[in-house]
Amino acid sequence: MAKLLDGKEASSKWLEDIKKQASLLQPKPKLVIINSGDDAASQIYVRNKVRACKECGVSCELLHYPASASTAELLSKIKELNKDASVSGMIVQLPLPSRVDVQALQEAIEPLKDADGFTPENQRLLEEGKPRLVAATPAGVMRLLEHYNLDVTGKNCVVMGRSKIVGKPLAALLRNAGAKVEVVHSKTENPASITSKADFLFIAIGKPRLVGASMVKEGAVVIDIGMNRDENGKVCGDADFEEVKKKASCITPVPGGVGKMTVASLLANTLKAYKMQNKIQTQ
Repeated sequence: MAKLLDGKEASSKWLEDIKKQASLLQPKPKLVIINSGDDAASQIYVRNKVRACKECGVSCELLHYPASASTAELLSKIKELNKDASVSGMIVQLPLPSRVDVQALQEAIEPLKDADGFTPENQRLLEEGKPRLVAATPAGVMRLLEHYNLDVTGKNCVVMGRSKIVGKPLAALLRNAGAKVEVVHSKTENPASITSKADFLFIAIGKPRLVGASMVKEGAVVIDIGMNRDENGKVCGDADFEEVKKKASCITPVPGGVGKMTVASLLANTLKAYKMQNKIQTQ
């Protein structure tokens, strides 16, 4: 039976460290969250981030726009925040209404305030092995592995999914850590032949319970990054948890795994951005 990699436990320790560091700073680091529309899941994520900021002593401002807000209107606000010295970091909370140009918004953010790590400059630095502000979920995954002393150096690591939010930056982080990395995506032929050889399997495909035990190597570490709802409305990951846990050595639960680490990672990026902007040595 697999050991559970508890994101709540690991993130709590990380947040305590962030709180300790933030308590020594004046003025306080500040995160701005830009949100538009009324997506229910998005509102839950926003509340979690606002609550975490409050608990850690990081200022947080939520700018919620109606679904009718235009790309130009949101871009104008981002450019204003770029010039605001009181703002340490900002994110555009996804999803946004379909007519909004999300890429344009993300690329408009000042790279030193890019708490989500999505700007081209920060992505390029990561690919070059010089990470600065890294996408929150992949950074959270790496911190979770570190918390449980799971070393990827020289290991066969397979990342399922190649989005710029999770898959691509996670693959880059793993390569930077000395892992042998292969990426599986929707066009990959016979993905099970690859995933079943992975020492570490990272799943970020957005398909509920798609990965079964037959796709997993005996004793593998399985990191389920998916967050879905099944046909009964129950939250689940991309892996068939009940089956895969019988074969894996370690596995993240959904919920209670990677999601907790993502929020902590966002705050860590905000703190790091604050220190860079104020020329304070970062850890």
